[in-house]
Amino acid sequence: MRDAFSTALVAAARADERVLLLTGDHGYALFDGIRQACPDRFLNAGVAEQNMVGVAAGLAKGGFRPVVYGLSAFVPVRVLEQIKIDVCYENLPVLFVGDGAGFVYSHLGTSHQSTEDVAAIRAVPNLTILSPADAAELTACFELALTLNGPVYLRMGKADLGVVHDAPPRMTLGGLVPVRAGDGPLAWIATGSMVRTAMVAAARWPGSAVYSAPCLKPLDAEEVAAVCRRHRTVVTVEEHSVFGGLGGAVAEIAADRAPTFVCRVGVDDRFSEKCGSYQYLLGEHGLDAGSVARRVEEFLRRQTAGLSWAA
Repeated sequence: MRDAFSTALVAAARADERVLLLTGDHGYALFDGIRQACPDRFLNAGVAEQNMVGVAAGLAKGGFRPVVYGLSAFVPVRVLEQIKIDVCYENLPVLFVGDGAGFVYSHLGTSHQSTEDVAAIRAVPNLTILSPADAAELTACFELALTLNGPVYLRMGKADLGVVHDAPPRMTLGGLVPVRAGDGPLAWIATGSMVRTAMVAAARWPGSAVYSAPCLKPLDAEEVAAVCRRHRTVVTVEEHSVFGGLGGAVAEIAADRAPTFVCRVGVDDRFSEKCGSYQYLLGEHGLDAGSVARRVEEFLRRQTAGLSWAA
């Protein structure tokens, strides 16, 4: 996914001289391409992310299309106030790229793990939030982001959990991307790294429909409501807190427009207990495919028991 980001960035910079990159002392090898192609449009702002966002805002007001790169634990969380006031308040076209979402930087501990970034920024007006599932979705998301005349946060997760698409899918702002058709009682809506995991876990329930949600804000409420009406239970899966992310957004839409059961699978309200590999932390937080399936089984068991009591 990072290679796809670098390729998309270089292509955008070559096509549009207004596109430039700012980084807070990160990603040197990742940016070899743009440094070679457009050396005058690579700016290292140093370990001063708040100032970097202010510089990006000024460049955007001057007619540039800044791309601000950082770890998702720092961009957008450390710079939330600057994103809100400097960029979103004036609806400036700045693309924020948060790399290493979720548990990607597992060995570096809680300071570098990012499971609350979407929740932190979902309530900020004017900000679009994109969360691609693989390299193909990232390419589509990057292209979409540069067509928008406002601020965007693009969340990059783990790249090696498997391919979802053979080619960049057709994307509309806010729309779901169908991954697997199905008319069974379960529909799965996943985002980012968890789309591939949802595909594997959903195989236990033949007829499950699986959707990717590469756009978390806006999220097409009519399309999500239609999914809720077609299926008895909607399972959301994300490498993010169960509060304030995809699951929360889907539950809000269901409550307003098409009440149904929503099983939110994500990170519970706690920090990691230990450091370890990426796969270890997915297991600790119940986000490997086997654990996700077991969490859904438990939800369905309680759901069935609840219906029996109601009867």
